[in-house]
Amino acid sequence: MTLYLDTSSLIKLFVEEPGGDEVRQHLSEADAVATSLITYAEARATFARLRRTRSFTADGFRSAKRDFDEDWSNYLVVEPSLALCRAAGDLAERYHLRGCDSIQLATFLDVARERGREETRFSSFDHALNQAATKALRAMRRSG
Repeated sequence: MTLYLDTSSLIKLFVEEPGGDEVRQHLSEADAVATSLITYAEARATFARLRRTRSFTADGFRSAKRDFDEDWSNYLVVEPSLALCRAAGDLAERYHLRGCDSIQLATFLDVARERGREETRFSSFDHALNQAATKALRAMRRSG
């Protein structure tokens, strides 16, 4: 099974938050883990925000960044192309998503098409994005 992690899920591997055990369980069941290239910038921005708000100590911040950078090469990272960004724009309109969320969804759908819809699982802690992913997968199944 291929596990697709958006930033809200992937970050839980490096930050102590509710849901981290769930992500680690899904990770243990996966043969491969995929994410979008934008996840890198979003995760680093999250680490910086946590440091600014003092949710991270200086050592915790450095440790999270180091661990994240070390793990990054283990992921199947999909770079957004113009075609993917156009598809993301359509998804943003259809499902009322923010820009980066629509790129995450478009990337997941590409991974699901390539690796098999039934063999690809989406992981996010964003309710609206999860709903959009469910609807988009249903639409993909109907269209064949």
